[in-house]
Amino acid sequence: MKLLQARRFLTAVWLLPFAFLAALPAEKPNAATLSYRRIFKSSTPEFIEIKVNETSDAATFEIRQLDEDPSPAPFEVGAPLRARMFELAEQLHHFENVQLDVRRRIANLGEKTFRYEKGKEAHETKFNYTLNGPANQLMQIFEGLARQQEHVVTLERRMKYDRLGVNDALLQFETDLNRKLLPEPQRVVPVLDEIANNPRFVDIARQRARAKVLSKPWSAPQGCRATPPTARMTSRHCGNGLLANRFQTLAHPARKRARRP
Repeated sequence: MKLLQARRFLTAVWLLPFAFLAALPAEKPNAATLSYRRIFKSSTPEFIEIKVNETSDAATFEIRQLDEDPSPAPFEVGAPLRARMFELAEQLHHFENVQLDVRRRIANLGEKTFRYEKGKEAHETKFNYTLNGPANQLMQIFEGLARQQEHVVTLERRMKYDRLGVNDALLQFETDLNRKLLPEPQRVVPVLDEIANNPRFVDIARQRARAKVLSKPWSAPQGCRATPPTARMTSRHCGNGLLANRFQTLAHPARKRARRP
């Protein structure tokens, strides 16, 4: 009897790892990847590439001239925007046997490439100019993400090498923000915070930002309650309220600072 019990115990111990492995959830199939590339020689930049993952915020971007070495950098894209991008790609049949380019002679606007990859499945399409609605919407999102990350890179570079140039970089960012060209402008908030909290930049940036931001009426993003520049805008007013607050911080110098004669 003891020998039989010992055998059963050893058998159970031997089978335990296999039972544990069987209880683990099945591995998910390879997540889909959506990418956009634009090559436009003699422009600045000449090369843009954005890659977005369907199930993760992690994405990569690359903005450079063609004679520069490849250097993709990480950034993040939120779930709602990713869902919209993959929805548009699905409307385009994941670029399988899709002809987007117009069938007529037109000026060279740069070669654009959409690419969809999932496991062994891969489809892509190239075009110079298209009238396709979903394709144009998807291109605008990708171009907006590239422009957005270019603002981040420019601000970080100016902060490090050209402090006087921070003002112009902020104005360029503000212009694109007001034109609603940036899909997720809140991604720039950490850089704006660093400028606002760093005494090396705050006076220069505030003076320029005050002159430009307060020189025209403040317009809230679509669907948000308009708030004057002199008031405090918070996330309760709008999803972009946190971003607006950063501009308020840059636009208004500290009240406790002594006035200059």
